[in-house]
Amino acid sequence: MSTTPRTPTSPIPTPTAEPPDVLRCAYMELVVTDLEASRNFYVDVLDLVVTEEDEETVHLRSLEEFIHHNLVLRKGPVAAVAAFSYRVRTPEDLDKTEAFYTELGCRVERRREGFTRGIGDSVRVEDPLGFPYEFFHDVEHVERLAWRYDLHTPGALVRLDHFNQVTPDVPRAVAHMEDLGFRVTEDIQDEAGTTYAAWMRRKPTVHDTAMTGGDGPRMHHVAFATHEKHNIIAICDKLGALRMSDRIERGPGRHGVSNAFYLYLRDPDGHRVEIYTQDYYTGDPDNPVVTWDVHDNQRRDWWGNPVVPSWYTEASLVLDLDGNPQPVQERTDDSEMEVTIGADGFSYTRPEDDADALPSWKQGEYKLGHQL
Repeated sequence: MSTTPRTPTSPIPTPTAEPPDVLRCAYMELVVTDLEASRNFYVDVLDLVVTEEDEETVHLRSLEEFIHHNLVLRKGPVAAVAAFSYRVRTPEDLDKTEAFYTELGCRVERRREGFTRGIGDSVRVEDPLGFPYEFFHDVEHVERLAWRYDLHTPGALVRLDHFNQVTPDVPRAVAHMEDLGFRVTEDIQDEAGTTYAAWMRRKPTVHDTAMTGGDGPRMHHVAFATHEKHNIIAICDKLGALRMSDRIERGPGRHGVSNAFYLYLRDPDGHRVEIYTQDYYTGDPDNPVVTWDVHDNQRRDWWGNPVVPSWYTEASLVLDLDGNPQPVQERTDDSEMEVTIGADGFSYTRPEDDADALPSWKQGEYKLGHQL
């Protein structure tokens, strides 16, 4: 099997302009329809820290962050993502950002005063995949709360870890992100070379963003990290105590891809939030790409638990720079859901096994009807 995504049939041109030096995913701006309900979820339930707020926006950060925020909740009429925001290494990288995306014919807007509080000179673009990206360097520093153990709760969220984006053509998206300087760490393929998802990084972890095949552009989830898996269990216990266990969409469990322990939640608007911990270092230049067989049911969940259908089908809209929802394009390549929990269903964990080789209590577990 190939170990890299196949060549896209309609690639995005590679600019001659040098790309910006992206450091890491830094924050997401979410539009929410009920600001009070969203604030309660992220602050009172998940214990993110309020840096600043007013009647229209809430700026939140995790406990180990020193920049102004990792998440902006902005009140609006349609629940959607307004910006996937990345920090770049130097102020000069913003000039590179403008040149890079202008050469691609993308819409580019620069604000020296920034688009949100606490962030200085910034560039926002509508990238060739339809996603609203922001790049910035200048930022207001705030207190890093790593040593404020009096503020730490059992489920403490310490860092923003990654984004996950839904796009119809994964190889096309991967090639473009590689032009931007991202590197693939893991992907999911089949024997025909169809690529169903790819994980890509700038910081030396498994990913800063992932490209998941589906109707898009949409946002699948935003992920915050905890230190240990017991922190995730504590969040589950807290949700149960608050009679909010219906916020849990999937998990807790451990991924095969990334090796991380995870939990997926849905906020009051349905935006998906992952709580994530214990992935691995990827910073060496010869870090090998891990390719998973789409039919290996341990790729998404190491313990072999079924993936709920909503995880494959539901995602958040994204906005253009005017605040309008981007149109969603249908995926034409094979669907991961259809080839794994559709007519064929999950039939094995090991390639040499067939459905009859599984214990009787596991046979058919992964088919949609059995989940329901």
